[in-house]
Amino acid sequence: MTAMPRQAGAAPHEQVAWHAIDWQQAHQNVRRLQARIVKATQEGRWGKVKALQRLLTHSFSGKALAVKRVTENQGKRTPGVDQVTWETPETKAAAIQALRHRCYHPKPLRRVYIPKSNGKQRPLGIPTMHDRAMQALYLLALNPVAETTGDPNSYGFRVERSTADAIEQCFITLAKKASPQWILEGDIQACFDRISHDWLLAHIPMDKAILRKWLKAGYMDRHVLHTSEAGTPQGGIISPVLANLALDGLERAVRQRHPPTTRRGQQAKINVVRYADDFVRHEAYAEHGARAPAAGRRAVSLSP
Repeated sequence: MTAMPRQAGAAPHEQVAWHAIDWQQAHQNVRRLQARIVKATQEGRWGKVKALQRLLTHSFSGKALAVKRVTENQGKRTPGVDQVTWETPETKAAAIQALRHRCYHPKPLRRVYIPKSNGKQRPLGIPTMHDRAMQALYLLALNPVAETTGDPNSYGFRVERSTADAIEQCFITLAKKASPQWILEGDIQACFDRISHDWLLAHIPMDKAILRKWLKAGYMDRHVLHTSEAGTPQGGIISPVLANLALDGLERAVRQRHPPTTRRGQQAKINVVRYADDFVRHEAYAEHGARAPAAGRRAVSLSP
């Protein structure tokens, strides 16, 4: 029985017993690299960010934690198009060794439909276990960048953030006497399905070859293979972070268009709170520039 090596470098070639893995050491190795990625991101040293991301995605610790995640979450018994799941210690240990960058080719997603409250159906793409583990592995290296550069008031699919935090921020900005009087609600229609692949490949700070393969993998729907020309599939582990990275900058754009102080010396009082592709904007003045009523709040929906 071979114990897990303590270093966070490349994975060893010999087989490792699943129950012999030192998980505490694995978490420490990954957190140490993630902290270095955060520091390099803050300093704008993108070459170092790339080097550290490569070190993490090629490390045994990262691969072990990626397999652990996909074999312990709610979808662990939901297979992809290959109908394969990893349920035994032997298959999990073998999966760690199988997470290789070279010659990696993701399989198409398995398309399923989930009923929505409005009677419509939400399409989900279910990757294979191997592709889920690869996404979980690269997410370990991408998340530190996303968390460092993300909008301050973005709360959806963020580490240690929740819907309750978004509600609390809305309360903080609206509970005062001098709070904004207008509340504008927005929802980006089919956000996940319409994100540009070209934009993602040009701006997402991760291995471009791997990202391109995921985006272009296509999906199987009723035994028919479909190509994917846009969007990031709902159902993939890394998809929410890709969507957040695409939407980050919305808050900054609003601030630039409506600076804290107007030319007349008045405060604009505009706040943006976002949860994934849903957002609310609180502002003291209506879009046409008229002063909002002093009593009560007025809600205006921007949903399509």
